[in-house]
Amino acid sequence: MVFRIERVNHLIRQEISDLLRREVKDPRLSGLVSITEVETSSDLKYAKVFFSFLGSNEEKKEILSTLVAASGFFHNELTKRLSLRHIPELDFRWDDSIEKGARILDLINRVSQNGEQS
Repeated sequence: MVFRIERVNHLIRQEISDLLRREVKDPRLSGLVSITEVETSSDLKYAKVFFSFLGSNEEKKEILSTLVAASGFFHNELTKRLSLRHIPELDFRWDDSIEKGARILDLINRVSQNGEQS
């Protein structure tokens, strides 16, 4: 069952990414929005869709509200594209792992620069 959920996660992530690139006409969603991960519940009824976007906090909130508003569109398109008995309900969430990683790299660089100067 775990393998099936992983496969479904991958398919949903791939299809939503493709929809964002090719089908969505909203200019707020074009460009730097990336679907980073999908976590589907074990009963395949719900899926958390994590996304990343490089921009200000206001832009991130706008992107999130736009994705939530478009979740019906994504659900309908996934129904057409995937041969699953039930398409999970999509819950879009912000993924801040890229920002955390960049902040950690910045801290490491600062520490290593201070160590070289001593």
